[in-house]
Amino acid sequence: MFLPFLLFAIWSSCFSIGKIAVESSTPLFFTASRMLFASFIIFIYLFIKKRKKLKISKLQILPIIVLAISAMYFTNALEFYGLKHLSASKTCFIYSLTPFFAAIFSYIHFKEKMNKKKWLGMIIGFIGVMPIFFIQSNGSELTKSFFIFSLPELAVIGATLFSVYGWVLLRLLVRNNTLSPLTANCYAMFLGGIFALIHSYLFDAWVPIPINPTQTFGFFQGIFAITIISNVICYNLYGYLLKKYTATFMSFVGLLSPIFASLSEWILLKTPPNPLILLSTLVVISGLWIVYQEELKQGYIVKKEKKLAS
Repeated sequence: MFLPFLLFAIWSSCFSIGKIAVESSTPLFFTASRMLFASFIIFIYLFIKKRKKLKISKLQILPIIVLAISAMYFTNALEFYGLKHLSASKTCFIYSLTPFFAAIFSYIHFKEKMNKKKWLGMIIGFIGVMPIFFIQSNGSELTKSFFIFSLPELAVIGATLFSVYGWVLLRLLVRNNTLSPLTANCYAMFLGGIFALIHSYLFDAWVPIPINPTQTFGFFQGIFAITIISNVICYNLYGYLLKKYTATFMSFVGLLSPIFASLSEWILLKTPPNPLILLSTLVVISGLWIVYQEELKQGYIVKKEKKLAS
């Protein structure tokens, strides 16, 4: 169970990095640049090491296109739009809605049952996150937008919805070893980057390109850092973990992201976390453990010892 926690600890730092980097460009152009850069890196790796895995079947084309539109294009464009106007912590808090969207999509696609104990675990986890949310809601503007959503907040909620649906699609592609996570992500990132680039060209001011001339170095620093951390490491590690864990469970582990995001915001943006984070962490972990145990009983998670025995 260590890898899912490590994944979200690393991934959550991207909110703070993205908050810094998106000031140097537009959300659409930044999304396009990071996706194209990431797909190029993965393609070079596959071309040199595993060229045979670059092949895809006709039946896989449409799911990859949908994955590109949902998990790559819409998710990132909406996320960076919201991040440009919201704090890194608040953006991450909104992303904590992922278990609820994942439960719906997993029920539709995989017929995964949500019994009473799993609901109890999810409720406990959600309660664990709530104190952190209200810690961040000291300002009148933040409190007000909790009840009346602003456009940036709605954008991040939309990004969360598209992200979860994208991961469900990725699980459909990789769960039977018909397509590697690297290959699926490579093509999806490339197509998502193309969609975002076209959108940017139509709506952003290209003079000559939508990058703040005084922050060019910061733009490329941000692209490199987020691409390596999120697109190359985390996207593909998530795809790998979806072979063992369900989309619901992985999204539920994501409830820890606001805690990790607060810590990274403390390091990168000098915003100290509240002491209640430790208590919230213990509550979230207790709820997470209930969900994990139930999914083991239901057979949705493959035990390591059984995999080794087979």
